[in-house]
Amino acid sequence: MNQNKNSTNDNQLNEHDLIKGCIRNDVYCQQLLYEKYSPKMMGVSLRYCNSKMEAEDVLQDAFIKIFDKIKTFKGEGSFEGWIRKVVVFTALKSNDKRVNKFEPGDIDNVQEPSLDSKAVSNMETAYLMNILQELPIGYKTVFNLYAIEGYSHKEIGKMLGVTDVTSRTQYSRAKQYLLKILAKHGIKRI
Repeated sequence: MNQNKNSTNDNQLNEHDLIKGCIRNDVYCQQLLYEKYSPKMMGVSLRYCNSKMEAEDVLQDAFIKIFDKIKTFKGEGSFEGWIRKVVVFTALKSNDKRVNKFEPGDIDNVQEPSLDSKAVSNMETAYLMNILQELPIGYKTVFNLYAIEGYSHKEIGKMLGVTDVTSRTQYSRAKQYLLKILAKHGIKRI
């Protein structure tokens, strides 16, 4: 293991070098990789967790998996995207411990809400994160996977072991719930 900072110059390490170093279990490269990606991935983790402490635990577990599985990254697509996927799946696994996170239902019974996009776009990220934290875990999970991560309802269904109809229902109900929360904060729908 190469732990000597002087043997590797930070400025010369690109993503490929960091990955190779982590495959070799180079602690210094692992530290640099963690420092580079952990702030952004903490934001991802926070979206799926109910508290900062829980998000920190998920992030730690995710980076353990990242360092363990980094040799499986084939260089196809974005490395950051690969890391994000590990963090999301780790958060989902953590959420699996909770009971009754999904309410099966019929999409036909759910009305599609609309939001004032100008009002939402003017909100600060931290404020929006706090509002998202108010969602029940099932709603929050599907909302994050669909609206933020960009997964299809079919993909979400496979990930969560539910039907794509249940995913759609959860997403619609999440939006309805968000409207109620936003209304409490003085933001009305159009």
